[in-house]
Parts: sequence; structure tokens; C-alpha cells
Amino acid sequence: MLASTTLSLLALVAAAQAHVGIYAPGMYCKGGSDPTKDDSNTNTVVNPLYNLAKADWWFQHDRGCDKVPPPEGEFLEIPAGGSFTVEAVHNRAFSTLSYDGKLATAWPDGKEHPEDWNGFETDPREGCIQDGGALHVQNKGNATGTAWAISYESDISKVTMENLAVFSVLEHTPWKRLATYQVPAAMPACPPGGCTCAWLWVPKGCGQPNMYMQGFKCKVTRATSTAPIAAAVPPTYCKDDKTKCTKGAKQMIAWNQAEGKNVFPPNGVSPAYNEAWGWKN
Repeated sequence: MLASTTLSLLALVAAAQAHVGIYAPGMYCKGGSDPTKDDSNTNTVVNPLYNLAKADWWFQHDRGCDKVPPPEGEFLEIPAGGSFTVEAVHNRAFSTLSYDGKLATAWPDGKEHPEDWNGFETDPREGCIQDGGALHVQNKGNATGTAWAISYESDISKVTMENLAVFSVLEHTPWKRLATYQVPAAMPACPPGGCTCAWLWVPKGCGQPNMYMQGFKCKVTRATSTAPIAAAVPPTYCKDDKTKCTKGAKQMIAWNQAEGKNVFPPNGVSPAYNEAWGWKN
């Protein structure tokens, strides 16, 4: 009976797989872009951002997600000096926030894969993983890294590039479903209405050169610091000269959009949330 139910659910979500997004408490658009519905089989937040006006890519306004906040009082908890774990999946159906987790596996697509999963056997030219091509990657070692940024504004409409600062990066992601991010100890507490956070990713190759920016209501817990976060400035490419790395609070990477680009890498270089751009895991 369980196998039959699982097969039925897989058939239901088969047409809704694409790319990668984060499912966790506090997320905008958890049930899709229609606030009157709670869709267990949605990939609204998962679709990437490419060649859009800034007003459209900013917090996924192009699909209306900035207008569909989480329920009142629900936050993604960010423990100062600790860590937090989220789910990176191709569809809400493959997370534990849907179907009681029946379709969740160790991987974003709800399937099983070997630990050394790679695409070189099916794509000898570029080596891109085809069965899960939305990961934009050849293997774990080539995953470019993802990041989280925070603004101490409770109102998402007041968040700017300058008050949204990256605070955690995780190399070799996205890869598996569960991803755990470390939090600096010096994170101050949020205002009573909470903070606004964003999950970020810029893939490299294996498909369209797009980017990801997904919104969350978040709250820093266990905070002891009262020092405010400095105004964020754009990151710079510094792989070959660390003196060129941007010091202090850094902005998210805005890349390959019609408006709002804030990084200018050398020819042939794709920006990423890694050491080449001044971030440490």
C-alpha cells in the first residue's frame, strides 16, 4: 500500500521538477504564489532568475513571491554562533514540508544516487549531470557554493542591496537535500518584527547562466552582540590577489540580469560564493 501511494505521489509531481530552491520555516511562497492555496506540489521558488529588471528579480517579484510571506510569527531561526539546516530540493514535494516527507531522500530530486554522482558518463563533453541537470554541475567538487544574507529590516519592501549582507556561505552546494550553514557569533538580535533573509546561488555552466535569490522571514537567536552590521558593498574577484578582496560586509552577487548587476568579473569567470570572491566557508 505504501509503495502504491508513493508511486501515485511520484506521478503527481513528475511534471513539476526543475532547478533547486530552499524549503524551510519562514519562507515566502511555500505553497506557491497564490496566497489562498497551499500547494504541496509546487516549484515556484525553485525557478531561476535571468535577464530581468531589478524590480522583478529582487526577492522573486517576477512570480509574486515577495507578496506571499510566511504565516504570522513563523521565522527561520538563525542561532548566533551556531548552525541551521535547510532543505534544498527541486520541488516542495521532495522536502519534509510536503506529503509528510514520503518523497524525501538524501537528494534534491527525491531519487537515489551514488555518493560519487557525476555526469561524465552521460555527457563526456562537459560532464554535466543530466538526471538532475537543474543542479548545473558535473559533480560535488564543482558545485559553486551557496549563501545566506540578512537585512535587519522587518519589512521586505525596505530591504536594499546596502542593508542586505551575506553572513554565511557553504562550499560545494547545492548538492544533497540537507545543507547546514554556520552562523557568526557576532550576529545581533533582530527587531521585534524579525529580519529578512535571502538564500543565494550563482551556478556555473551546465545550462543557462542564471542566479537565485529566495526570501525568508528570519530571526537571530542566542544573540549577545549589539554591534550593528555594517553597510554591505559589492564583492570583488580576488582569486589571484587577496589584497583585492572586499573587506567586511558584502552584498549578494547580482549577475546576468537586465538591471542591477553589481559584479564585473574578468572574461571567462563566473562569480560565486566562494574564496575566489572573498568568502570563506
